[in-house]
Amino acid sequence: MTIPADFEAALKGRKVFVTGHTGFTGGWACLWLRSLGAVVAGYSLPPDTTPSLFVEAGIEAEMHASTLGDICEYEHLLDAMRSFEPELVLHLAAQPLVRRSYREPLWTFQVNAQGTAHVLEAARNVKSVRGAVCVTTDKVYKNNEWPWPYRENDPLGGKDPYSASKAAAEMVIQSYAASYPFSKGEGPAIAIARGGNIVGGGDWSEDRLIPDFVRSAIAGTPLTLRYPDATRPWQHVLALVHGYLLLMSKLVGPQAQEFARAWNLGPQDLRQYSVREVLELMSSEWRRPPLEFMNNPLPEAGALALDSSLARNLLGWAPAWDTQRVIRETASWYRQYYEAPQTAKALTLAQIDAWRRDIVE
Repeated sequence: MTIPADFEAALKGRKVFVTGHTGFTGGWACLWLRSLGAVVAGYSLPPDTTPSLFVEAGIEAEMHASTLGDICEYEHLLDAMRSFEPELVLHLAAQPLVRRSYREPLWTFQVNAQGTAHVLEAARNVKSVRGAVCVTTDKVYKNNEWPWPYRENDPLGGKDPYSASKAAAEMVIQSYAASYPFSKGEGPAIAIARGGNIVGGGDWSEDRLIPDFVRSAIAGTPLTLRYPDATRPWQHVLALVHGYLLLMSKLVGPQAQEFARAWNLGPQDLRQYSVREVLELMSSEWRRPPLEFMNNPLPEAGALALDSSLARNLLGWAPAWDTQRVIRETASWYRQYYEAPQTAKALTLAQIDAWRRDIVE
């Protein structure tokens, strides 16, 4: 049996309110929280893909409460949080897709910026809340296309609506932290987590490399690639969930104020992998669909990397798996799922336990 890590012991029995619990990351986070003994309630729109990890892994059955709602509907959100009286909030709910943000910019800004204000306003008004971890993205940085990684004190920015909306969300978060300081008991301690492109089993989102690969592999249809040579900070969803849980444990600890800041949570690999290289790794672990290349795709960042020294040195966070292991585990999850869909929950819990073993040894 895996020995629980210190951060898991700190979260055991804690009441955690998760926004976006019906999503890909939310599903992994809720199952890990439940496996360590936390009491979890969720607030989210219904799953927007079929299949979805939320349904396939039976996540609703694991929840103390599961409320379907929009974070843009403040009173409904407040009622759900107030009735649960959580100690911690994990804010994952977002419009997370760059290309969709071009099609629906107004909605993207409403969800990512205004929605974040709603979550923090609710957390401020529910006095049981001691800490909130707000998840943004590596794309909040003003991208200069330079070859070195971005640090937490680099300028924020964003050309596309998604990036700009997340940078705007960070301004909202900073305003709440400054205006309602935790040190004076006027609001929760707030930490920001900035992660990169995540992969892992159970993601069927649109316009993402691995879900697109899976759909093409299953259907035998061509996989359309955009910017095949662009590099991204690929990491397993568990790397980020691990970071979120670590931060939450610190926010209910005696030194909460020291951890109420922004944190980069990026891969530790010395080399970056391009879209093309990740596709080759995935193909070698499963099967290769036909490839096509998109003409005149919408603008996206070509190179982006995070410096996660702060999280490694002060938070004690580091990914347990390198990129090749990440892709191997991801391919394994999908391969086994399509052989036996009823095993989705067991597959997810098994990979959570494997990650836990690797971080405690």
